[in-house]
Amino acid sequence: MSVSATMQQYMRSKGCEFEVMWHPHTRTSMETAEAAHIPGDRLAKAVLLSDAHGYVAVVLPSTYHVGMAELRARTGRDLSLVPEWELRELFKDCEAGAIPAACPAYGMETYLDDSLAAQPDVYLEGGDHEALIHMRIDQFLDLMEDATRTRVGYRM
Repeated sequence: MSVSATMQQYMRSKGCEFEVMWHPHTRTSMETAEAAHIPGDRLAKAVLLSDAHGYVAVVLPSTYHVGMAELRARTGRDLSLVPEWELRELFKDCEAGAIPAACPAYGMETYLDDSLAAQPDVYLEGGDHEALIHMRIDQFLDLMEDATRTRVGYRM
C-alpha cells in the first residue's frame, strides 16, 4: 500500500517536500522507530479520541502519552479513545493502526503537541506498517497549519 492516496493528495496540495522510507513490518510506533533507526521523539503518532460532538486527533511524539486531564481541560470535552473498528471506517485508505499523523488531511480537528515543533525533522506513518514519510519540520508544520498547537502530552 505505502503512502495513502489521501496523504499523497494532501501533501501535493501543500507543496510539501518529503521522502518515503521503508522499514520492516511493525505493529506499534515504538517498534517503528526502532526498526527504522530513528529517534522516537521525531516519529509523530496520532491518537484518535471522540465524544458526542465528534472526533479529535492528538499528534505527539511516539515517546509520549496523551495527558487526558490536560486535554479535557484544554478542550472542555470528555474525550475517550476511539475503538479500532471505528478507525478503519475513518481512515479507509490506511491499514489498521497505521494512521498518518497529518489528520487535517482527513478533515479532523487536531491538536499538535508543541514538543514536535522543536524537532529539526519529523517522520510519520504513510498509511501502512512499512512506509514512513520523512520531512523537515517546516514542511510538517505547513501540513499541520490548521492544528491547534498546545502541550497535552508527557514522556513515557
